[in-house]
Amino acid sequence: MKNKIIDIKTFKEFLKDDMSIMIGGFMGNGTPEILVDAIIESGIKNYTIIVNDTAMPGVGTSKLIATKRVKKIIASHIGLNPQTGQLMTAKELEVELIPQGTLAERIRCGGSGIGGFLTPTGLGTDVEIGKEKITVDGKAYLLELPLRADLAIIRGSIVDKSGNVFFAGTTRNFNPLMATACDLVVAAAEKIVEKGEIESESIMLPGIFVDYIVGGEK
Repeated sequence: MKNKIIDIKTFKEFLKDDMSIMIGGFMGNGTPEILVDAIIESGIKNYTIIVNDTAMPGVGTSKLIATKRVKKIIASHIGLNPQTGQLMTAKELEVELIPQGTLAERIRCGGSGIGGFLTPTGLGTDVEIGKEKITVDGKAYLLELPLRADLAIIRGSIVDKSGNVFFAGTTRNFNPLMATACDLVVAAAEKIVEKGEIESESIMLPGIFVDYIVGGEK
């Protein structure tokens, strides 16, 4: 069996300028803080992050925004972090806002190999700009395309050595969904256990989706 456990130094070797990164979490809850910190320490720049939000100052993905090395953000909202809005207004940061359900479904399509989906959400708003409209039974829909990324970093409460993950409470949020839609997936684990120690009915993300595990998440 492949040894999936790596250290932070090895994780940093995966990071490159201009890459795209999906980051789990909701207002910082469920965000892999040790991997976010490693991205900052690596010094990479001009990368795109796909997140639900940019958290609050000093927490989760807000720390990436503060470095001013992120090129683009794809998110459902940014209102909790004033700096994100300031950088967007100053045209120092490209921001693509997507309705939360649409964001989740676009990621699901990316992970499932589906070519997109139709939704009425966003019709008549800025969301529809540049998107194809399709009429079905006399009703208009927007064609939303799948989202994928080079790398996903997720946070697991308990991860076994095969990569099976249990998420405690609401830390689950976008984490398992993003793990299906990226070329490389690294899980930051609060606790690493032997294979079989997580009850099968408690596995929320099968290990087949996790390439590597980093321990030490608080």
